[in-house]
Amino acid sequence: MAERSFAKEVEKLRLGAGEEFAGEGILAITKALLQCGVGYVGGYQGAPISHLMDVLADAQDILGELGVHFEASASEATATAMLAASVHYPIRGAATFKSTVGTNVASDALANLASGGVTGGALIIVGEDYGEGSSIMQERSHAFAMKSQVWLLDPRPNLPSIVKAVEDGFELSEASNTPVMLQVRIRCCHVHGHFTAKDNKRPPMSVADALATPRRDTGRIVLPPASFLHEKEKVAKRWPAAVDFIKSRKINEMFGPDHGSVGIVMQGGMYNSVIRALQRLGLADTYGDTDVPLYVLNAVYPLVDDEFLAFCEGKQAVLVVEEGQPNYIEQAFAAMLHKAGRGTKLVGKEHLPMAGEYTGQVML
Repeated sequence: MAERSFAKEVEKLRLGAGEEFAGEGILAITKALLQCGVGYVGGYQGAPISHLMDVLADAQDILGELGVHFEASASEATATAMLAASVHYPIRGAATFKSTVGTNVASDALANLASGGVTGGALIIVGEDYGEGSSIMQERSHAFAMKSQVWLLDPRPNLPSIVKAVEDGFELSEASNTPVMLQVRIRCCHVHGHFTAKDNKRPPMSVADALATPRRDTGRIVLPPASFLHEKEKVAKRWPAAVDFIKSRKINEMFGPDHGSVGIVMQGGMYNSVIRALQRLGLADTYGDTDVPLYVLNAVYPLVDDEFLAFCEGKQAVLVVEEGQPNYIEQAFAAMLHKAGRGTKLVGKEHLPMAGEYTGQVML
């Protein structure tokens, strides 16, 4: 049952190239999916991502016109299993549910999907129900991404960045034959803003087309001996392809001066909080121009060694702002510095809370 009606708002999904879209983050994600030529979408209700399902349910006419299949799944596991269509067919598919309870339920399907790999882009949009306003246990989706080697995007919480993350997610998935998880936090789901729209695209191959011409690659089925080859593919082919894509597309961003004795690294979702704290300290203005070099991780997994080490060049110390625990990113960066023999001091959880949401008050 829908939490609310978006019957009026979904008309914005018809906006074409050059028109300005204004609205909520959830609606922007839906528009981005249609602009990317998604072929099918499914999911399971659960805050903070529930409204995405509501939007899709209210947009049936628009989805039908584009040939997009929508399915309200019986569980997070069935929503993820649906993405198997993108294993054998060049169809872009998306699934959505809350996390981490949803990723717990979907864990087996997620592991199998990641093992066999995908041909069409597969995007898993997870509502990160963490921190203030959460209704579940306090865990991170990051662990699930690393466990199954699913790439994890955590965009800056503004509409242009969110829309770009959807586009990047599909292309990253196709470039590396790996499903991609797009993490949207509670505030990110409901942030309001605007972006310049593009035309919606019909999927080059629809679900109906796939059903009319069935195909199957037994080498993608997760059983021995194929499963052993899948693991080798992950390390030798898919991971390097993902890193190359992230670097070439500049998915991660750097702001502020090119040089400085200190710098800050953060998850993309932490950008607004960090900038606000810097504003309060007189180190940034209301437009985000900062006196402190910032390295913003819109892709938090995999990390890019070259980018991080280049950011650390000439710096005495770097602060890692990583919400939640364990401190996966901080540990990985510490290992990079150690292996490279760099003297840059890395600080993080010893100055910031180990657990809990990094609100504006915490950041100060």
